Amino acid sequence: MNSFALTVKCKSTRGIVATIAAFLAKQGCNITDSAQFDDAETQNFFMRISFRSEKGAGIDALTQAFAQTAEDFDMSYAFHDESHKMKVILMVSRFGHCLNDLLYRWRIGALPIDIVGVISNHMEYQKVVVNHDIPFHYIKVTKENKAQAEAQQMAIIEDTGAELVVLARYMQVLSDEMCTKMSGRIINIHHSFLPSFKGANPYKQAYQRGVKLIGATAHYVTADLDEGPIIEQDIVRVTHAQSPEDYVSLGRDVEASVLARAIHAHIHHRSFLNGNKTIVFPASPGSYASERMG
Repeated sequence: MNSFALTVKCKSTRGIVATIAAFLAKQGCNITDSAQFDDAETQNFFMRISFRSEKGAGIDALTQAFAQTAEDFDMSYAFHDESHKMKVILMVSRFGHCLNDLLYRWRIGALPIDIVGVISNHMEYQKVVVNHDIPFHYIKVTKENKAQAEAQQMAIIEDTGAELVVLARYMQVLSDEMCTKMSGRIINIHHSFLPSFKGANPYKQAYQRGVKLIGATAHYVTADLDEGPIIEQDIVRVTHAQSPEDYVSLGRDVEASVLARAIHAHIHHRSFLNGNKTIVFPASPGSYASERMG
């Protein structure tokens, strides 16, 4: 039996859930997990359903059969094959903790993705990437060549068919054009608990303010720097006794785990854009299981 997911967004109205459930039953599908949210502020309805096709119906047939229902409710929707591994490009600069963490999770199957390349504006991580049999692309970025460098990056993204770009501590600001073209398909990890302490050195800002909590934020990238819809966040406690360098070290673990959780939500189609916010549904049972442990 094939396992699929259906994601739906539309205006809230009576009968959506019942209609979808009846449709899947008629197509010989058994629902295994379901999550929904009705946003009272925007009147938008969001739903994600995992199901098994017990009579062999595939995505094309399901999509075609669902078209009339979708039209009746004016839905944005998609069927997803849960065995499909999303093609992902990782981008990194000189801080490698997120890159190394993602490579490990990918290697053991905890993040079921297909890493089709790593792009960097530095050479530090070429060897570790190539040793994983992943293409490494060094693209130097300066003020003078920024447009050309970004064109090279976009060419790699398009040539590899990458469906998601992950900024794993890539310390260059992307152009408005690239952010718009890749809207909802670029995830960044910001080394701060946004919306506080934005910019290049948030840990120093946090230290100077004497905070008791520091954190990290994974968000979709938009043209507004550090303002994109937030997917995942977490924190760690600090005290007056810690130095700015301690903040950085403590923050690295949080950054890595927050970024991994945000990617997990995106690749399993649990994250929905909702204006300048996101709707993120809980993970389905078994979706965190690794192909091999250790």
